[in-house]
Amino acid sequence: MTAKRQSPWLILSAMLVYIFLYAPIVVLVVFSFNASRTNVLFEGVVNQGPCGPFFWYCELFQNKDVMNATRNTLIIAFTSTIASTIIGTMAALALQRHEFRGKNTSETALYFPIVTPEIVMGIGILVLFSAAFGWINNTLALPVDQRLTMGMGTVIVSHIAFSIPFVTLVVRARLHGFDNRLEEAAMDLGANEFTTFRKVTFPLIAPGILAGAMLAFTLSLDDFIITFFTTGPGATTLPIYVYGLLRRIVTPEVNALSTIWILVVLVVVGISQWFQSRE
Repeated sequence: MTAKRQSPWLILSAMLVYIFLYAPIVVLVVFSFNASRTNVLFEGVVNQGPCGPFFWYCELFQNKDVMNATRNTLIIAFTSTIASTIIGTMAALALQRHEFRGKNTSETALYFPIVTPEIVMGIGILVLFSAAFGWINNTLALPVDQRLTMGMGTVIVSHIAFSIPFVTLVVRARLHGFDNRLEEAAMDLGANEFTTFRKVTFPLIAPGILAGAMLAFTLSLDDFIITFFTTGPGATTLPIYVYGLLRRIVTPEVNALSTIWILVVLVVVGISQWFQSRE
């Protein structure tokens, strides 16, 4: 039996799609070595100082504002991912396995943060925090230096609220094919509910939980609109910082930052794939 001959048009279309997707990334990486400070035309590879062609990378690591923005971004991303993954997993288990009053309403409400434009959510969250903080500050008559204001806390809470529906839906999709007889067998053999969840349920749904966590982490890293409306002094993230640079001259330092960010994401995705393959 002879193998089917692949259509050259199919191969060509696939190549064009990959070029369209990854050519901008290649250009971004190449421009991180640009000798020009304007970052509009490529004028050759930079070769300045002891760093040589990695001049802009050295400049990047010496920029305190970038380091602070990176630290804030990672703190927000890790904190919101952990919280939203735990809450989203519990919500998925409750919706999949239990019947309770308001279940249909809860399931429908999960889709609102997903389908609602981010700018609408951002404005809504801003109004909510402003009204709540204003009422608390006035009611308790807090001094100026102790008043509740926007900052890291409001950004983290906003990211958690935004990520929970995504984690819930991903984990629940994993639970659709779950065989409840495995849990019943474990409990028949003497395991309690906690041991059954730790030894049976969790390992089986772990790929779905990991996928939901990765999605929440990515959403938090890349989010700009909601962060823009809920951030405050000392809570600048990398997307907000890059947006501020657009008002001035954008140097190849931004390309160097984006290149490092792409490498970090590739490493995280590779680790995730490795864990899933082990499972």
